[in-house]
Amino acid sequence: MAKIQITLTRSIIGRPETQRKTVKALGLTKMHSSVEVEDNPAIRGQINKVSHLVTVKEL
Repeated sequence: MAKIQITLTRSIIGRPETQRKTVKALGLTKMHSSVEVEDNPAIRGQINKVSHLVTVKEL
């Protein structure tokens, strides 16, 4: 499977708890932190939920 890089580009301050938990589940903790994960439907669903907070780059 392909890998994708997810970067937290917007703050989670003032966001609903569900979005905060989704960002944490993706492995993102601080602003501009990045993680590389395998591309699968579960990860894509999480990205769609917080798409306004993260940027995604195909590797």
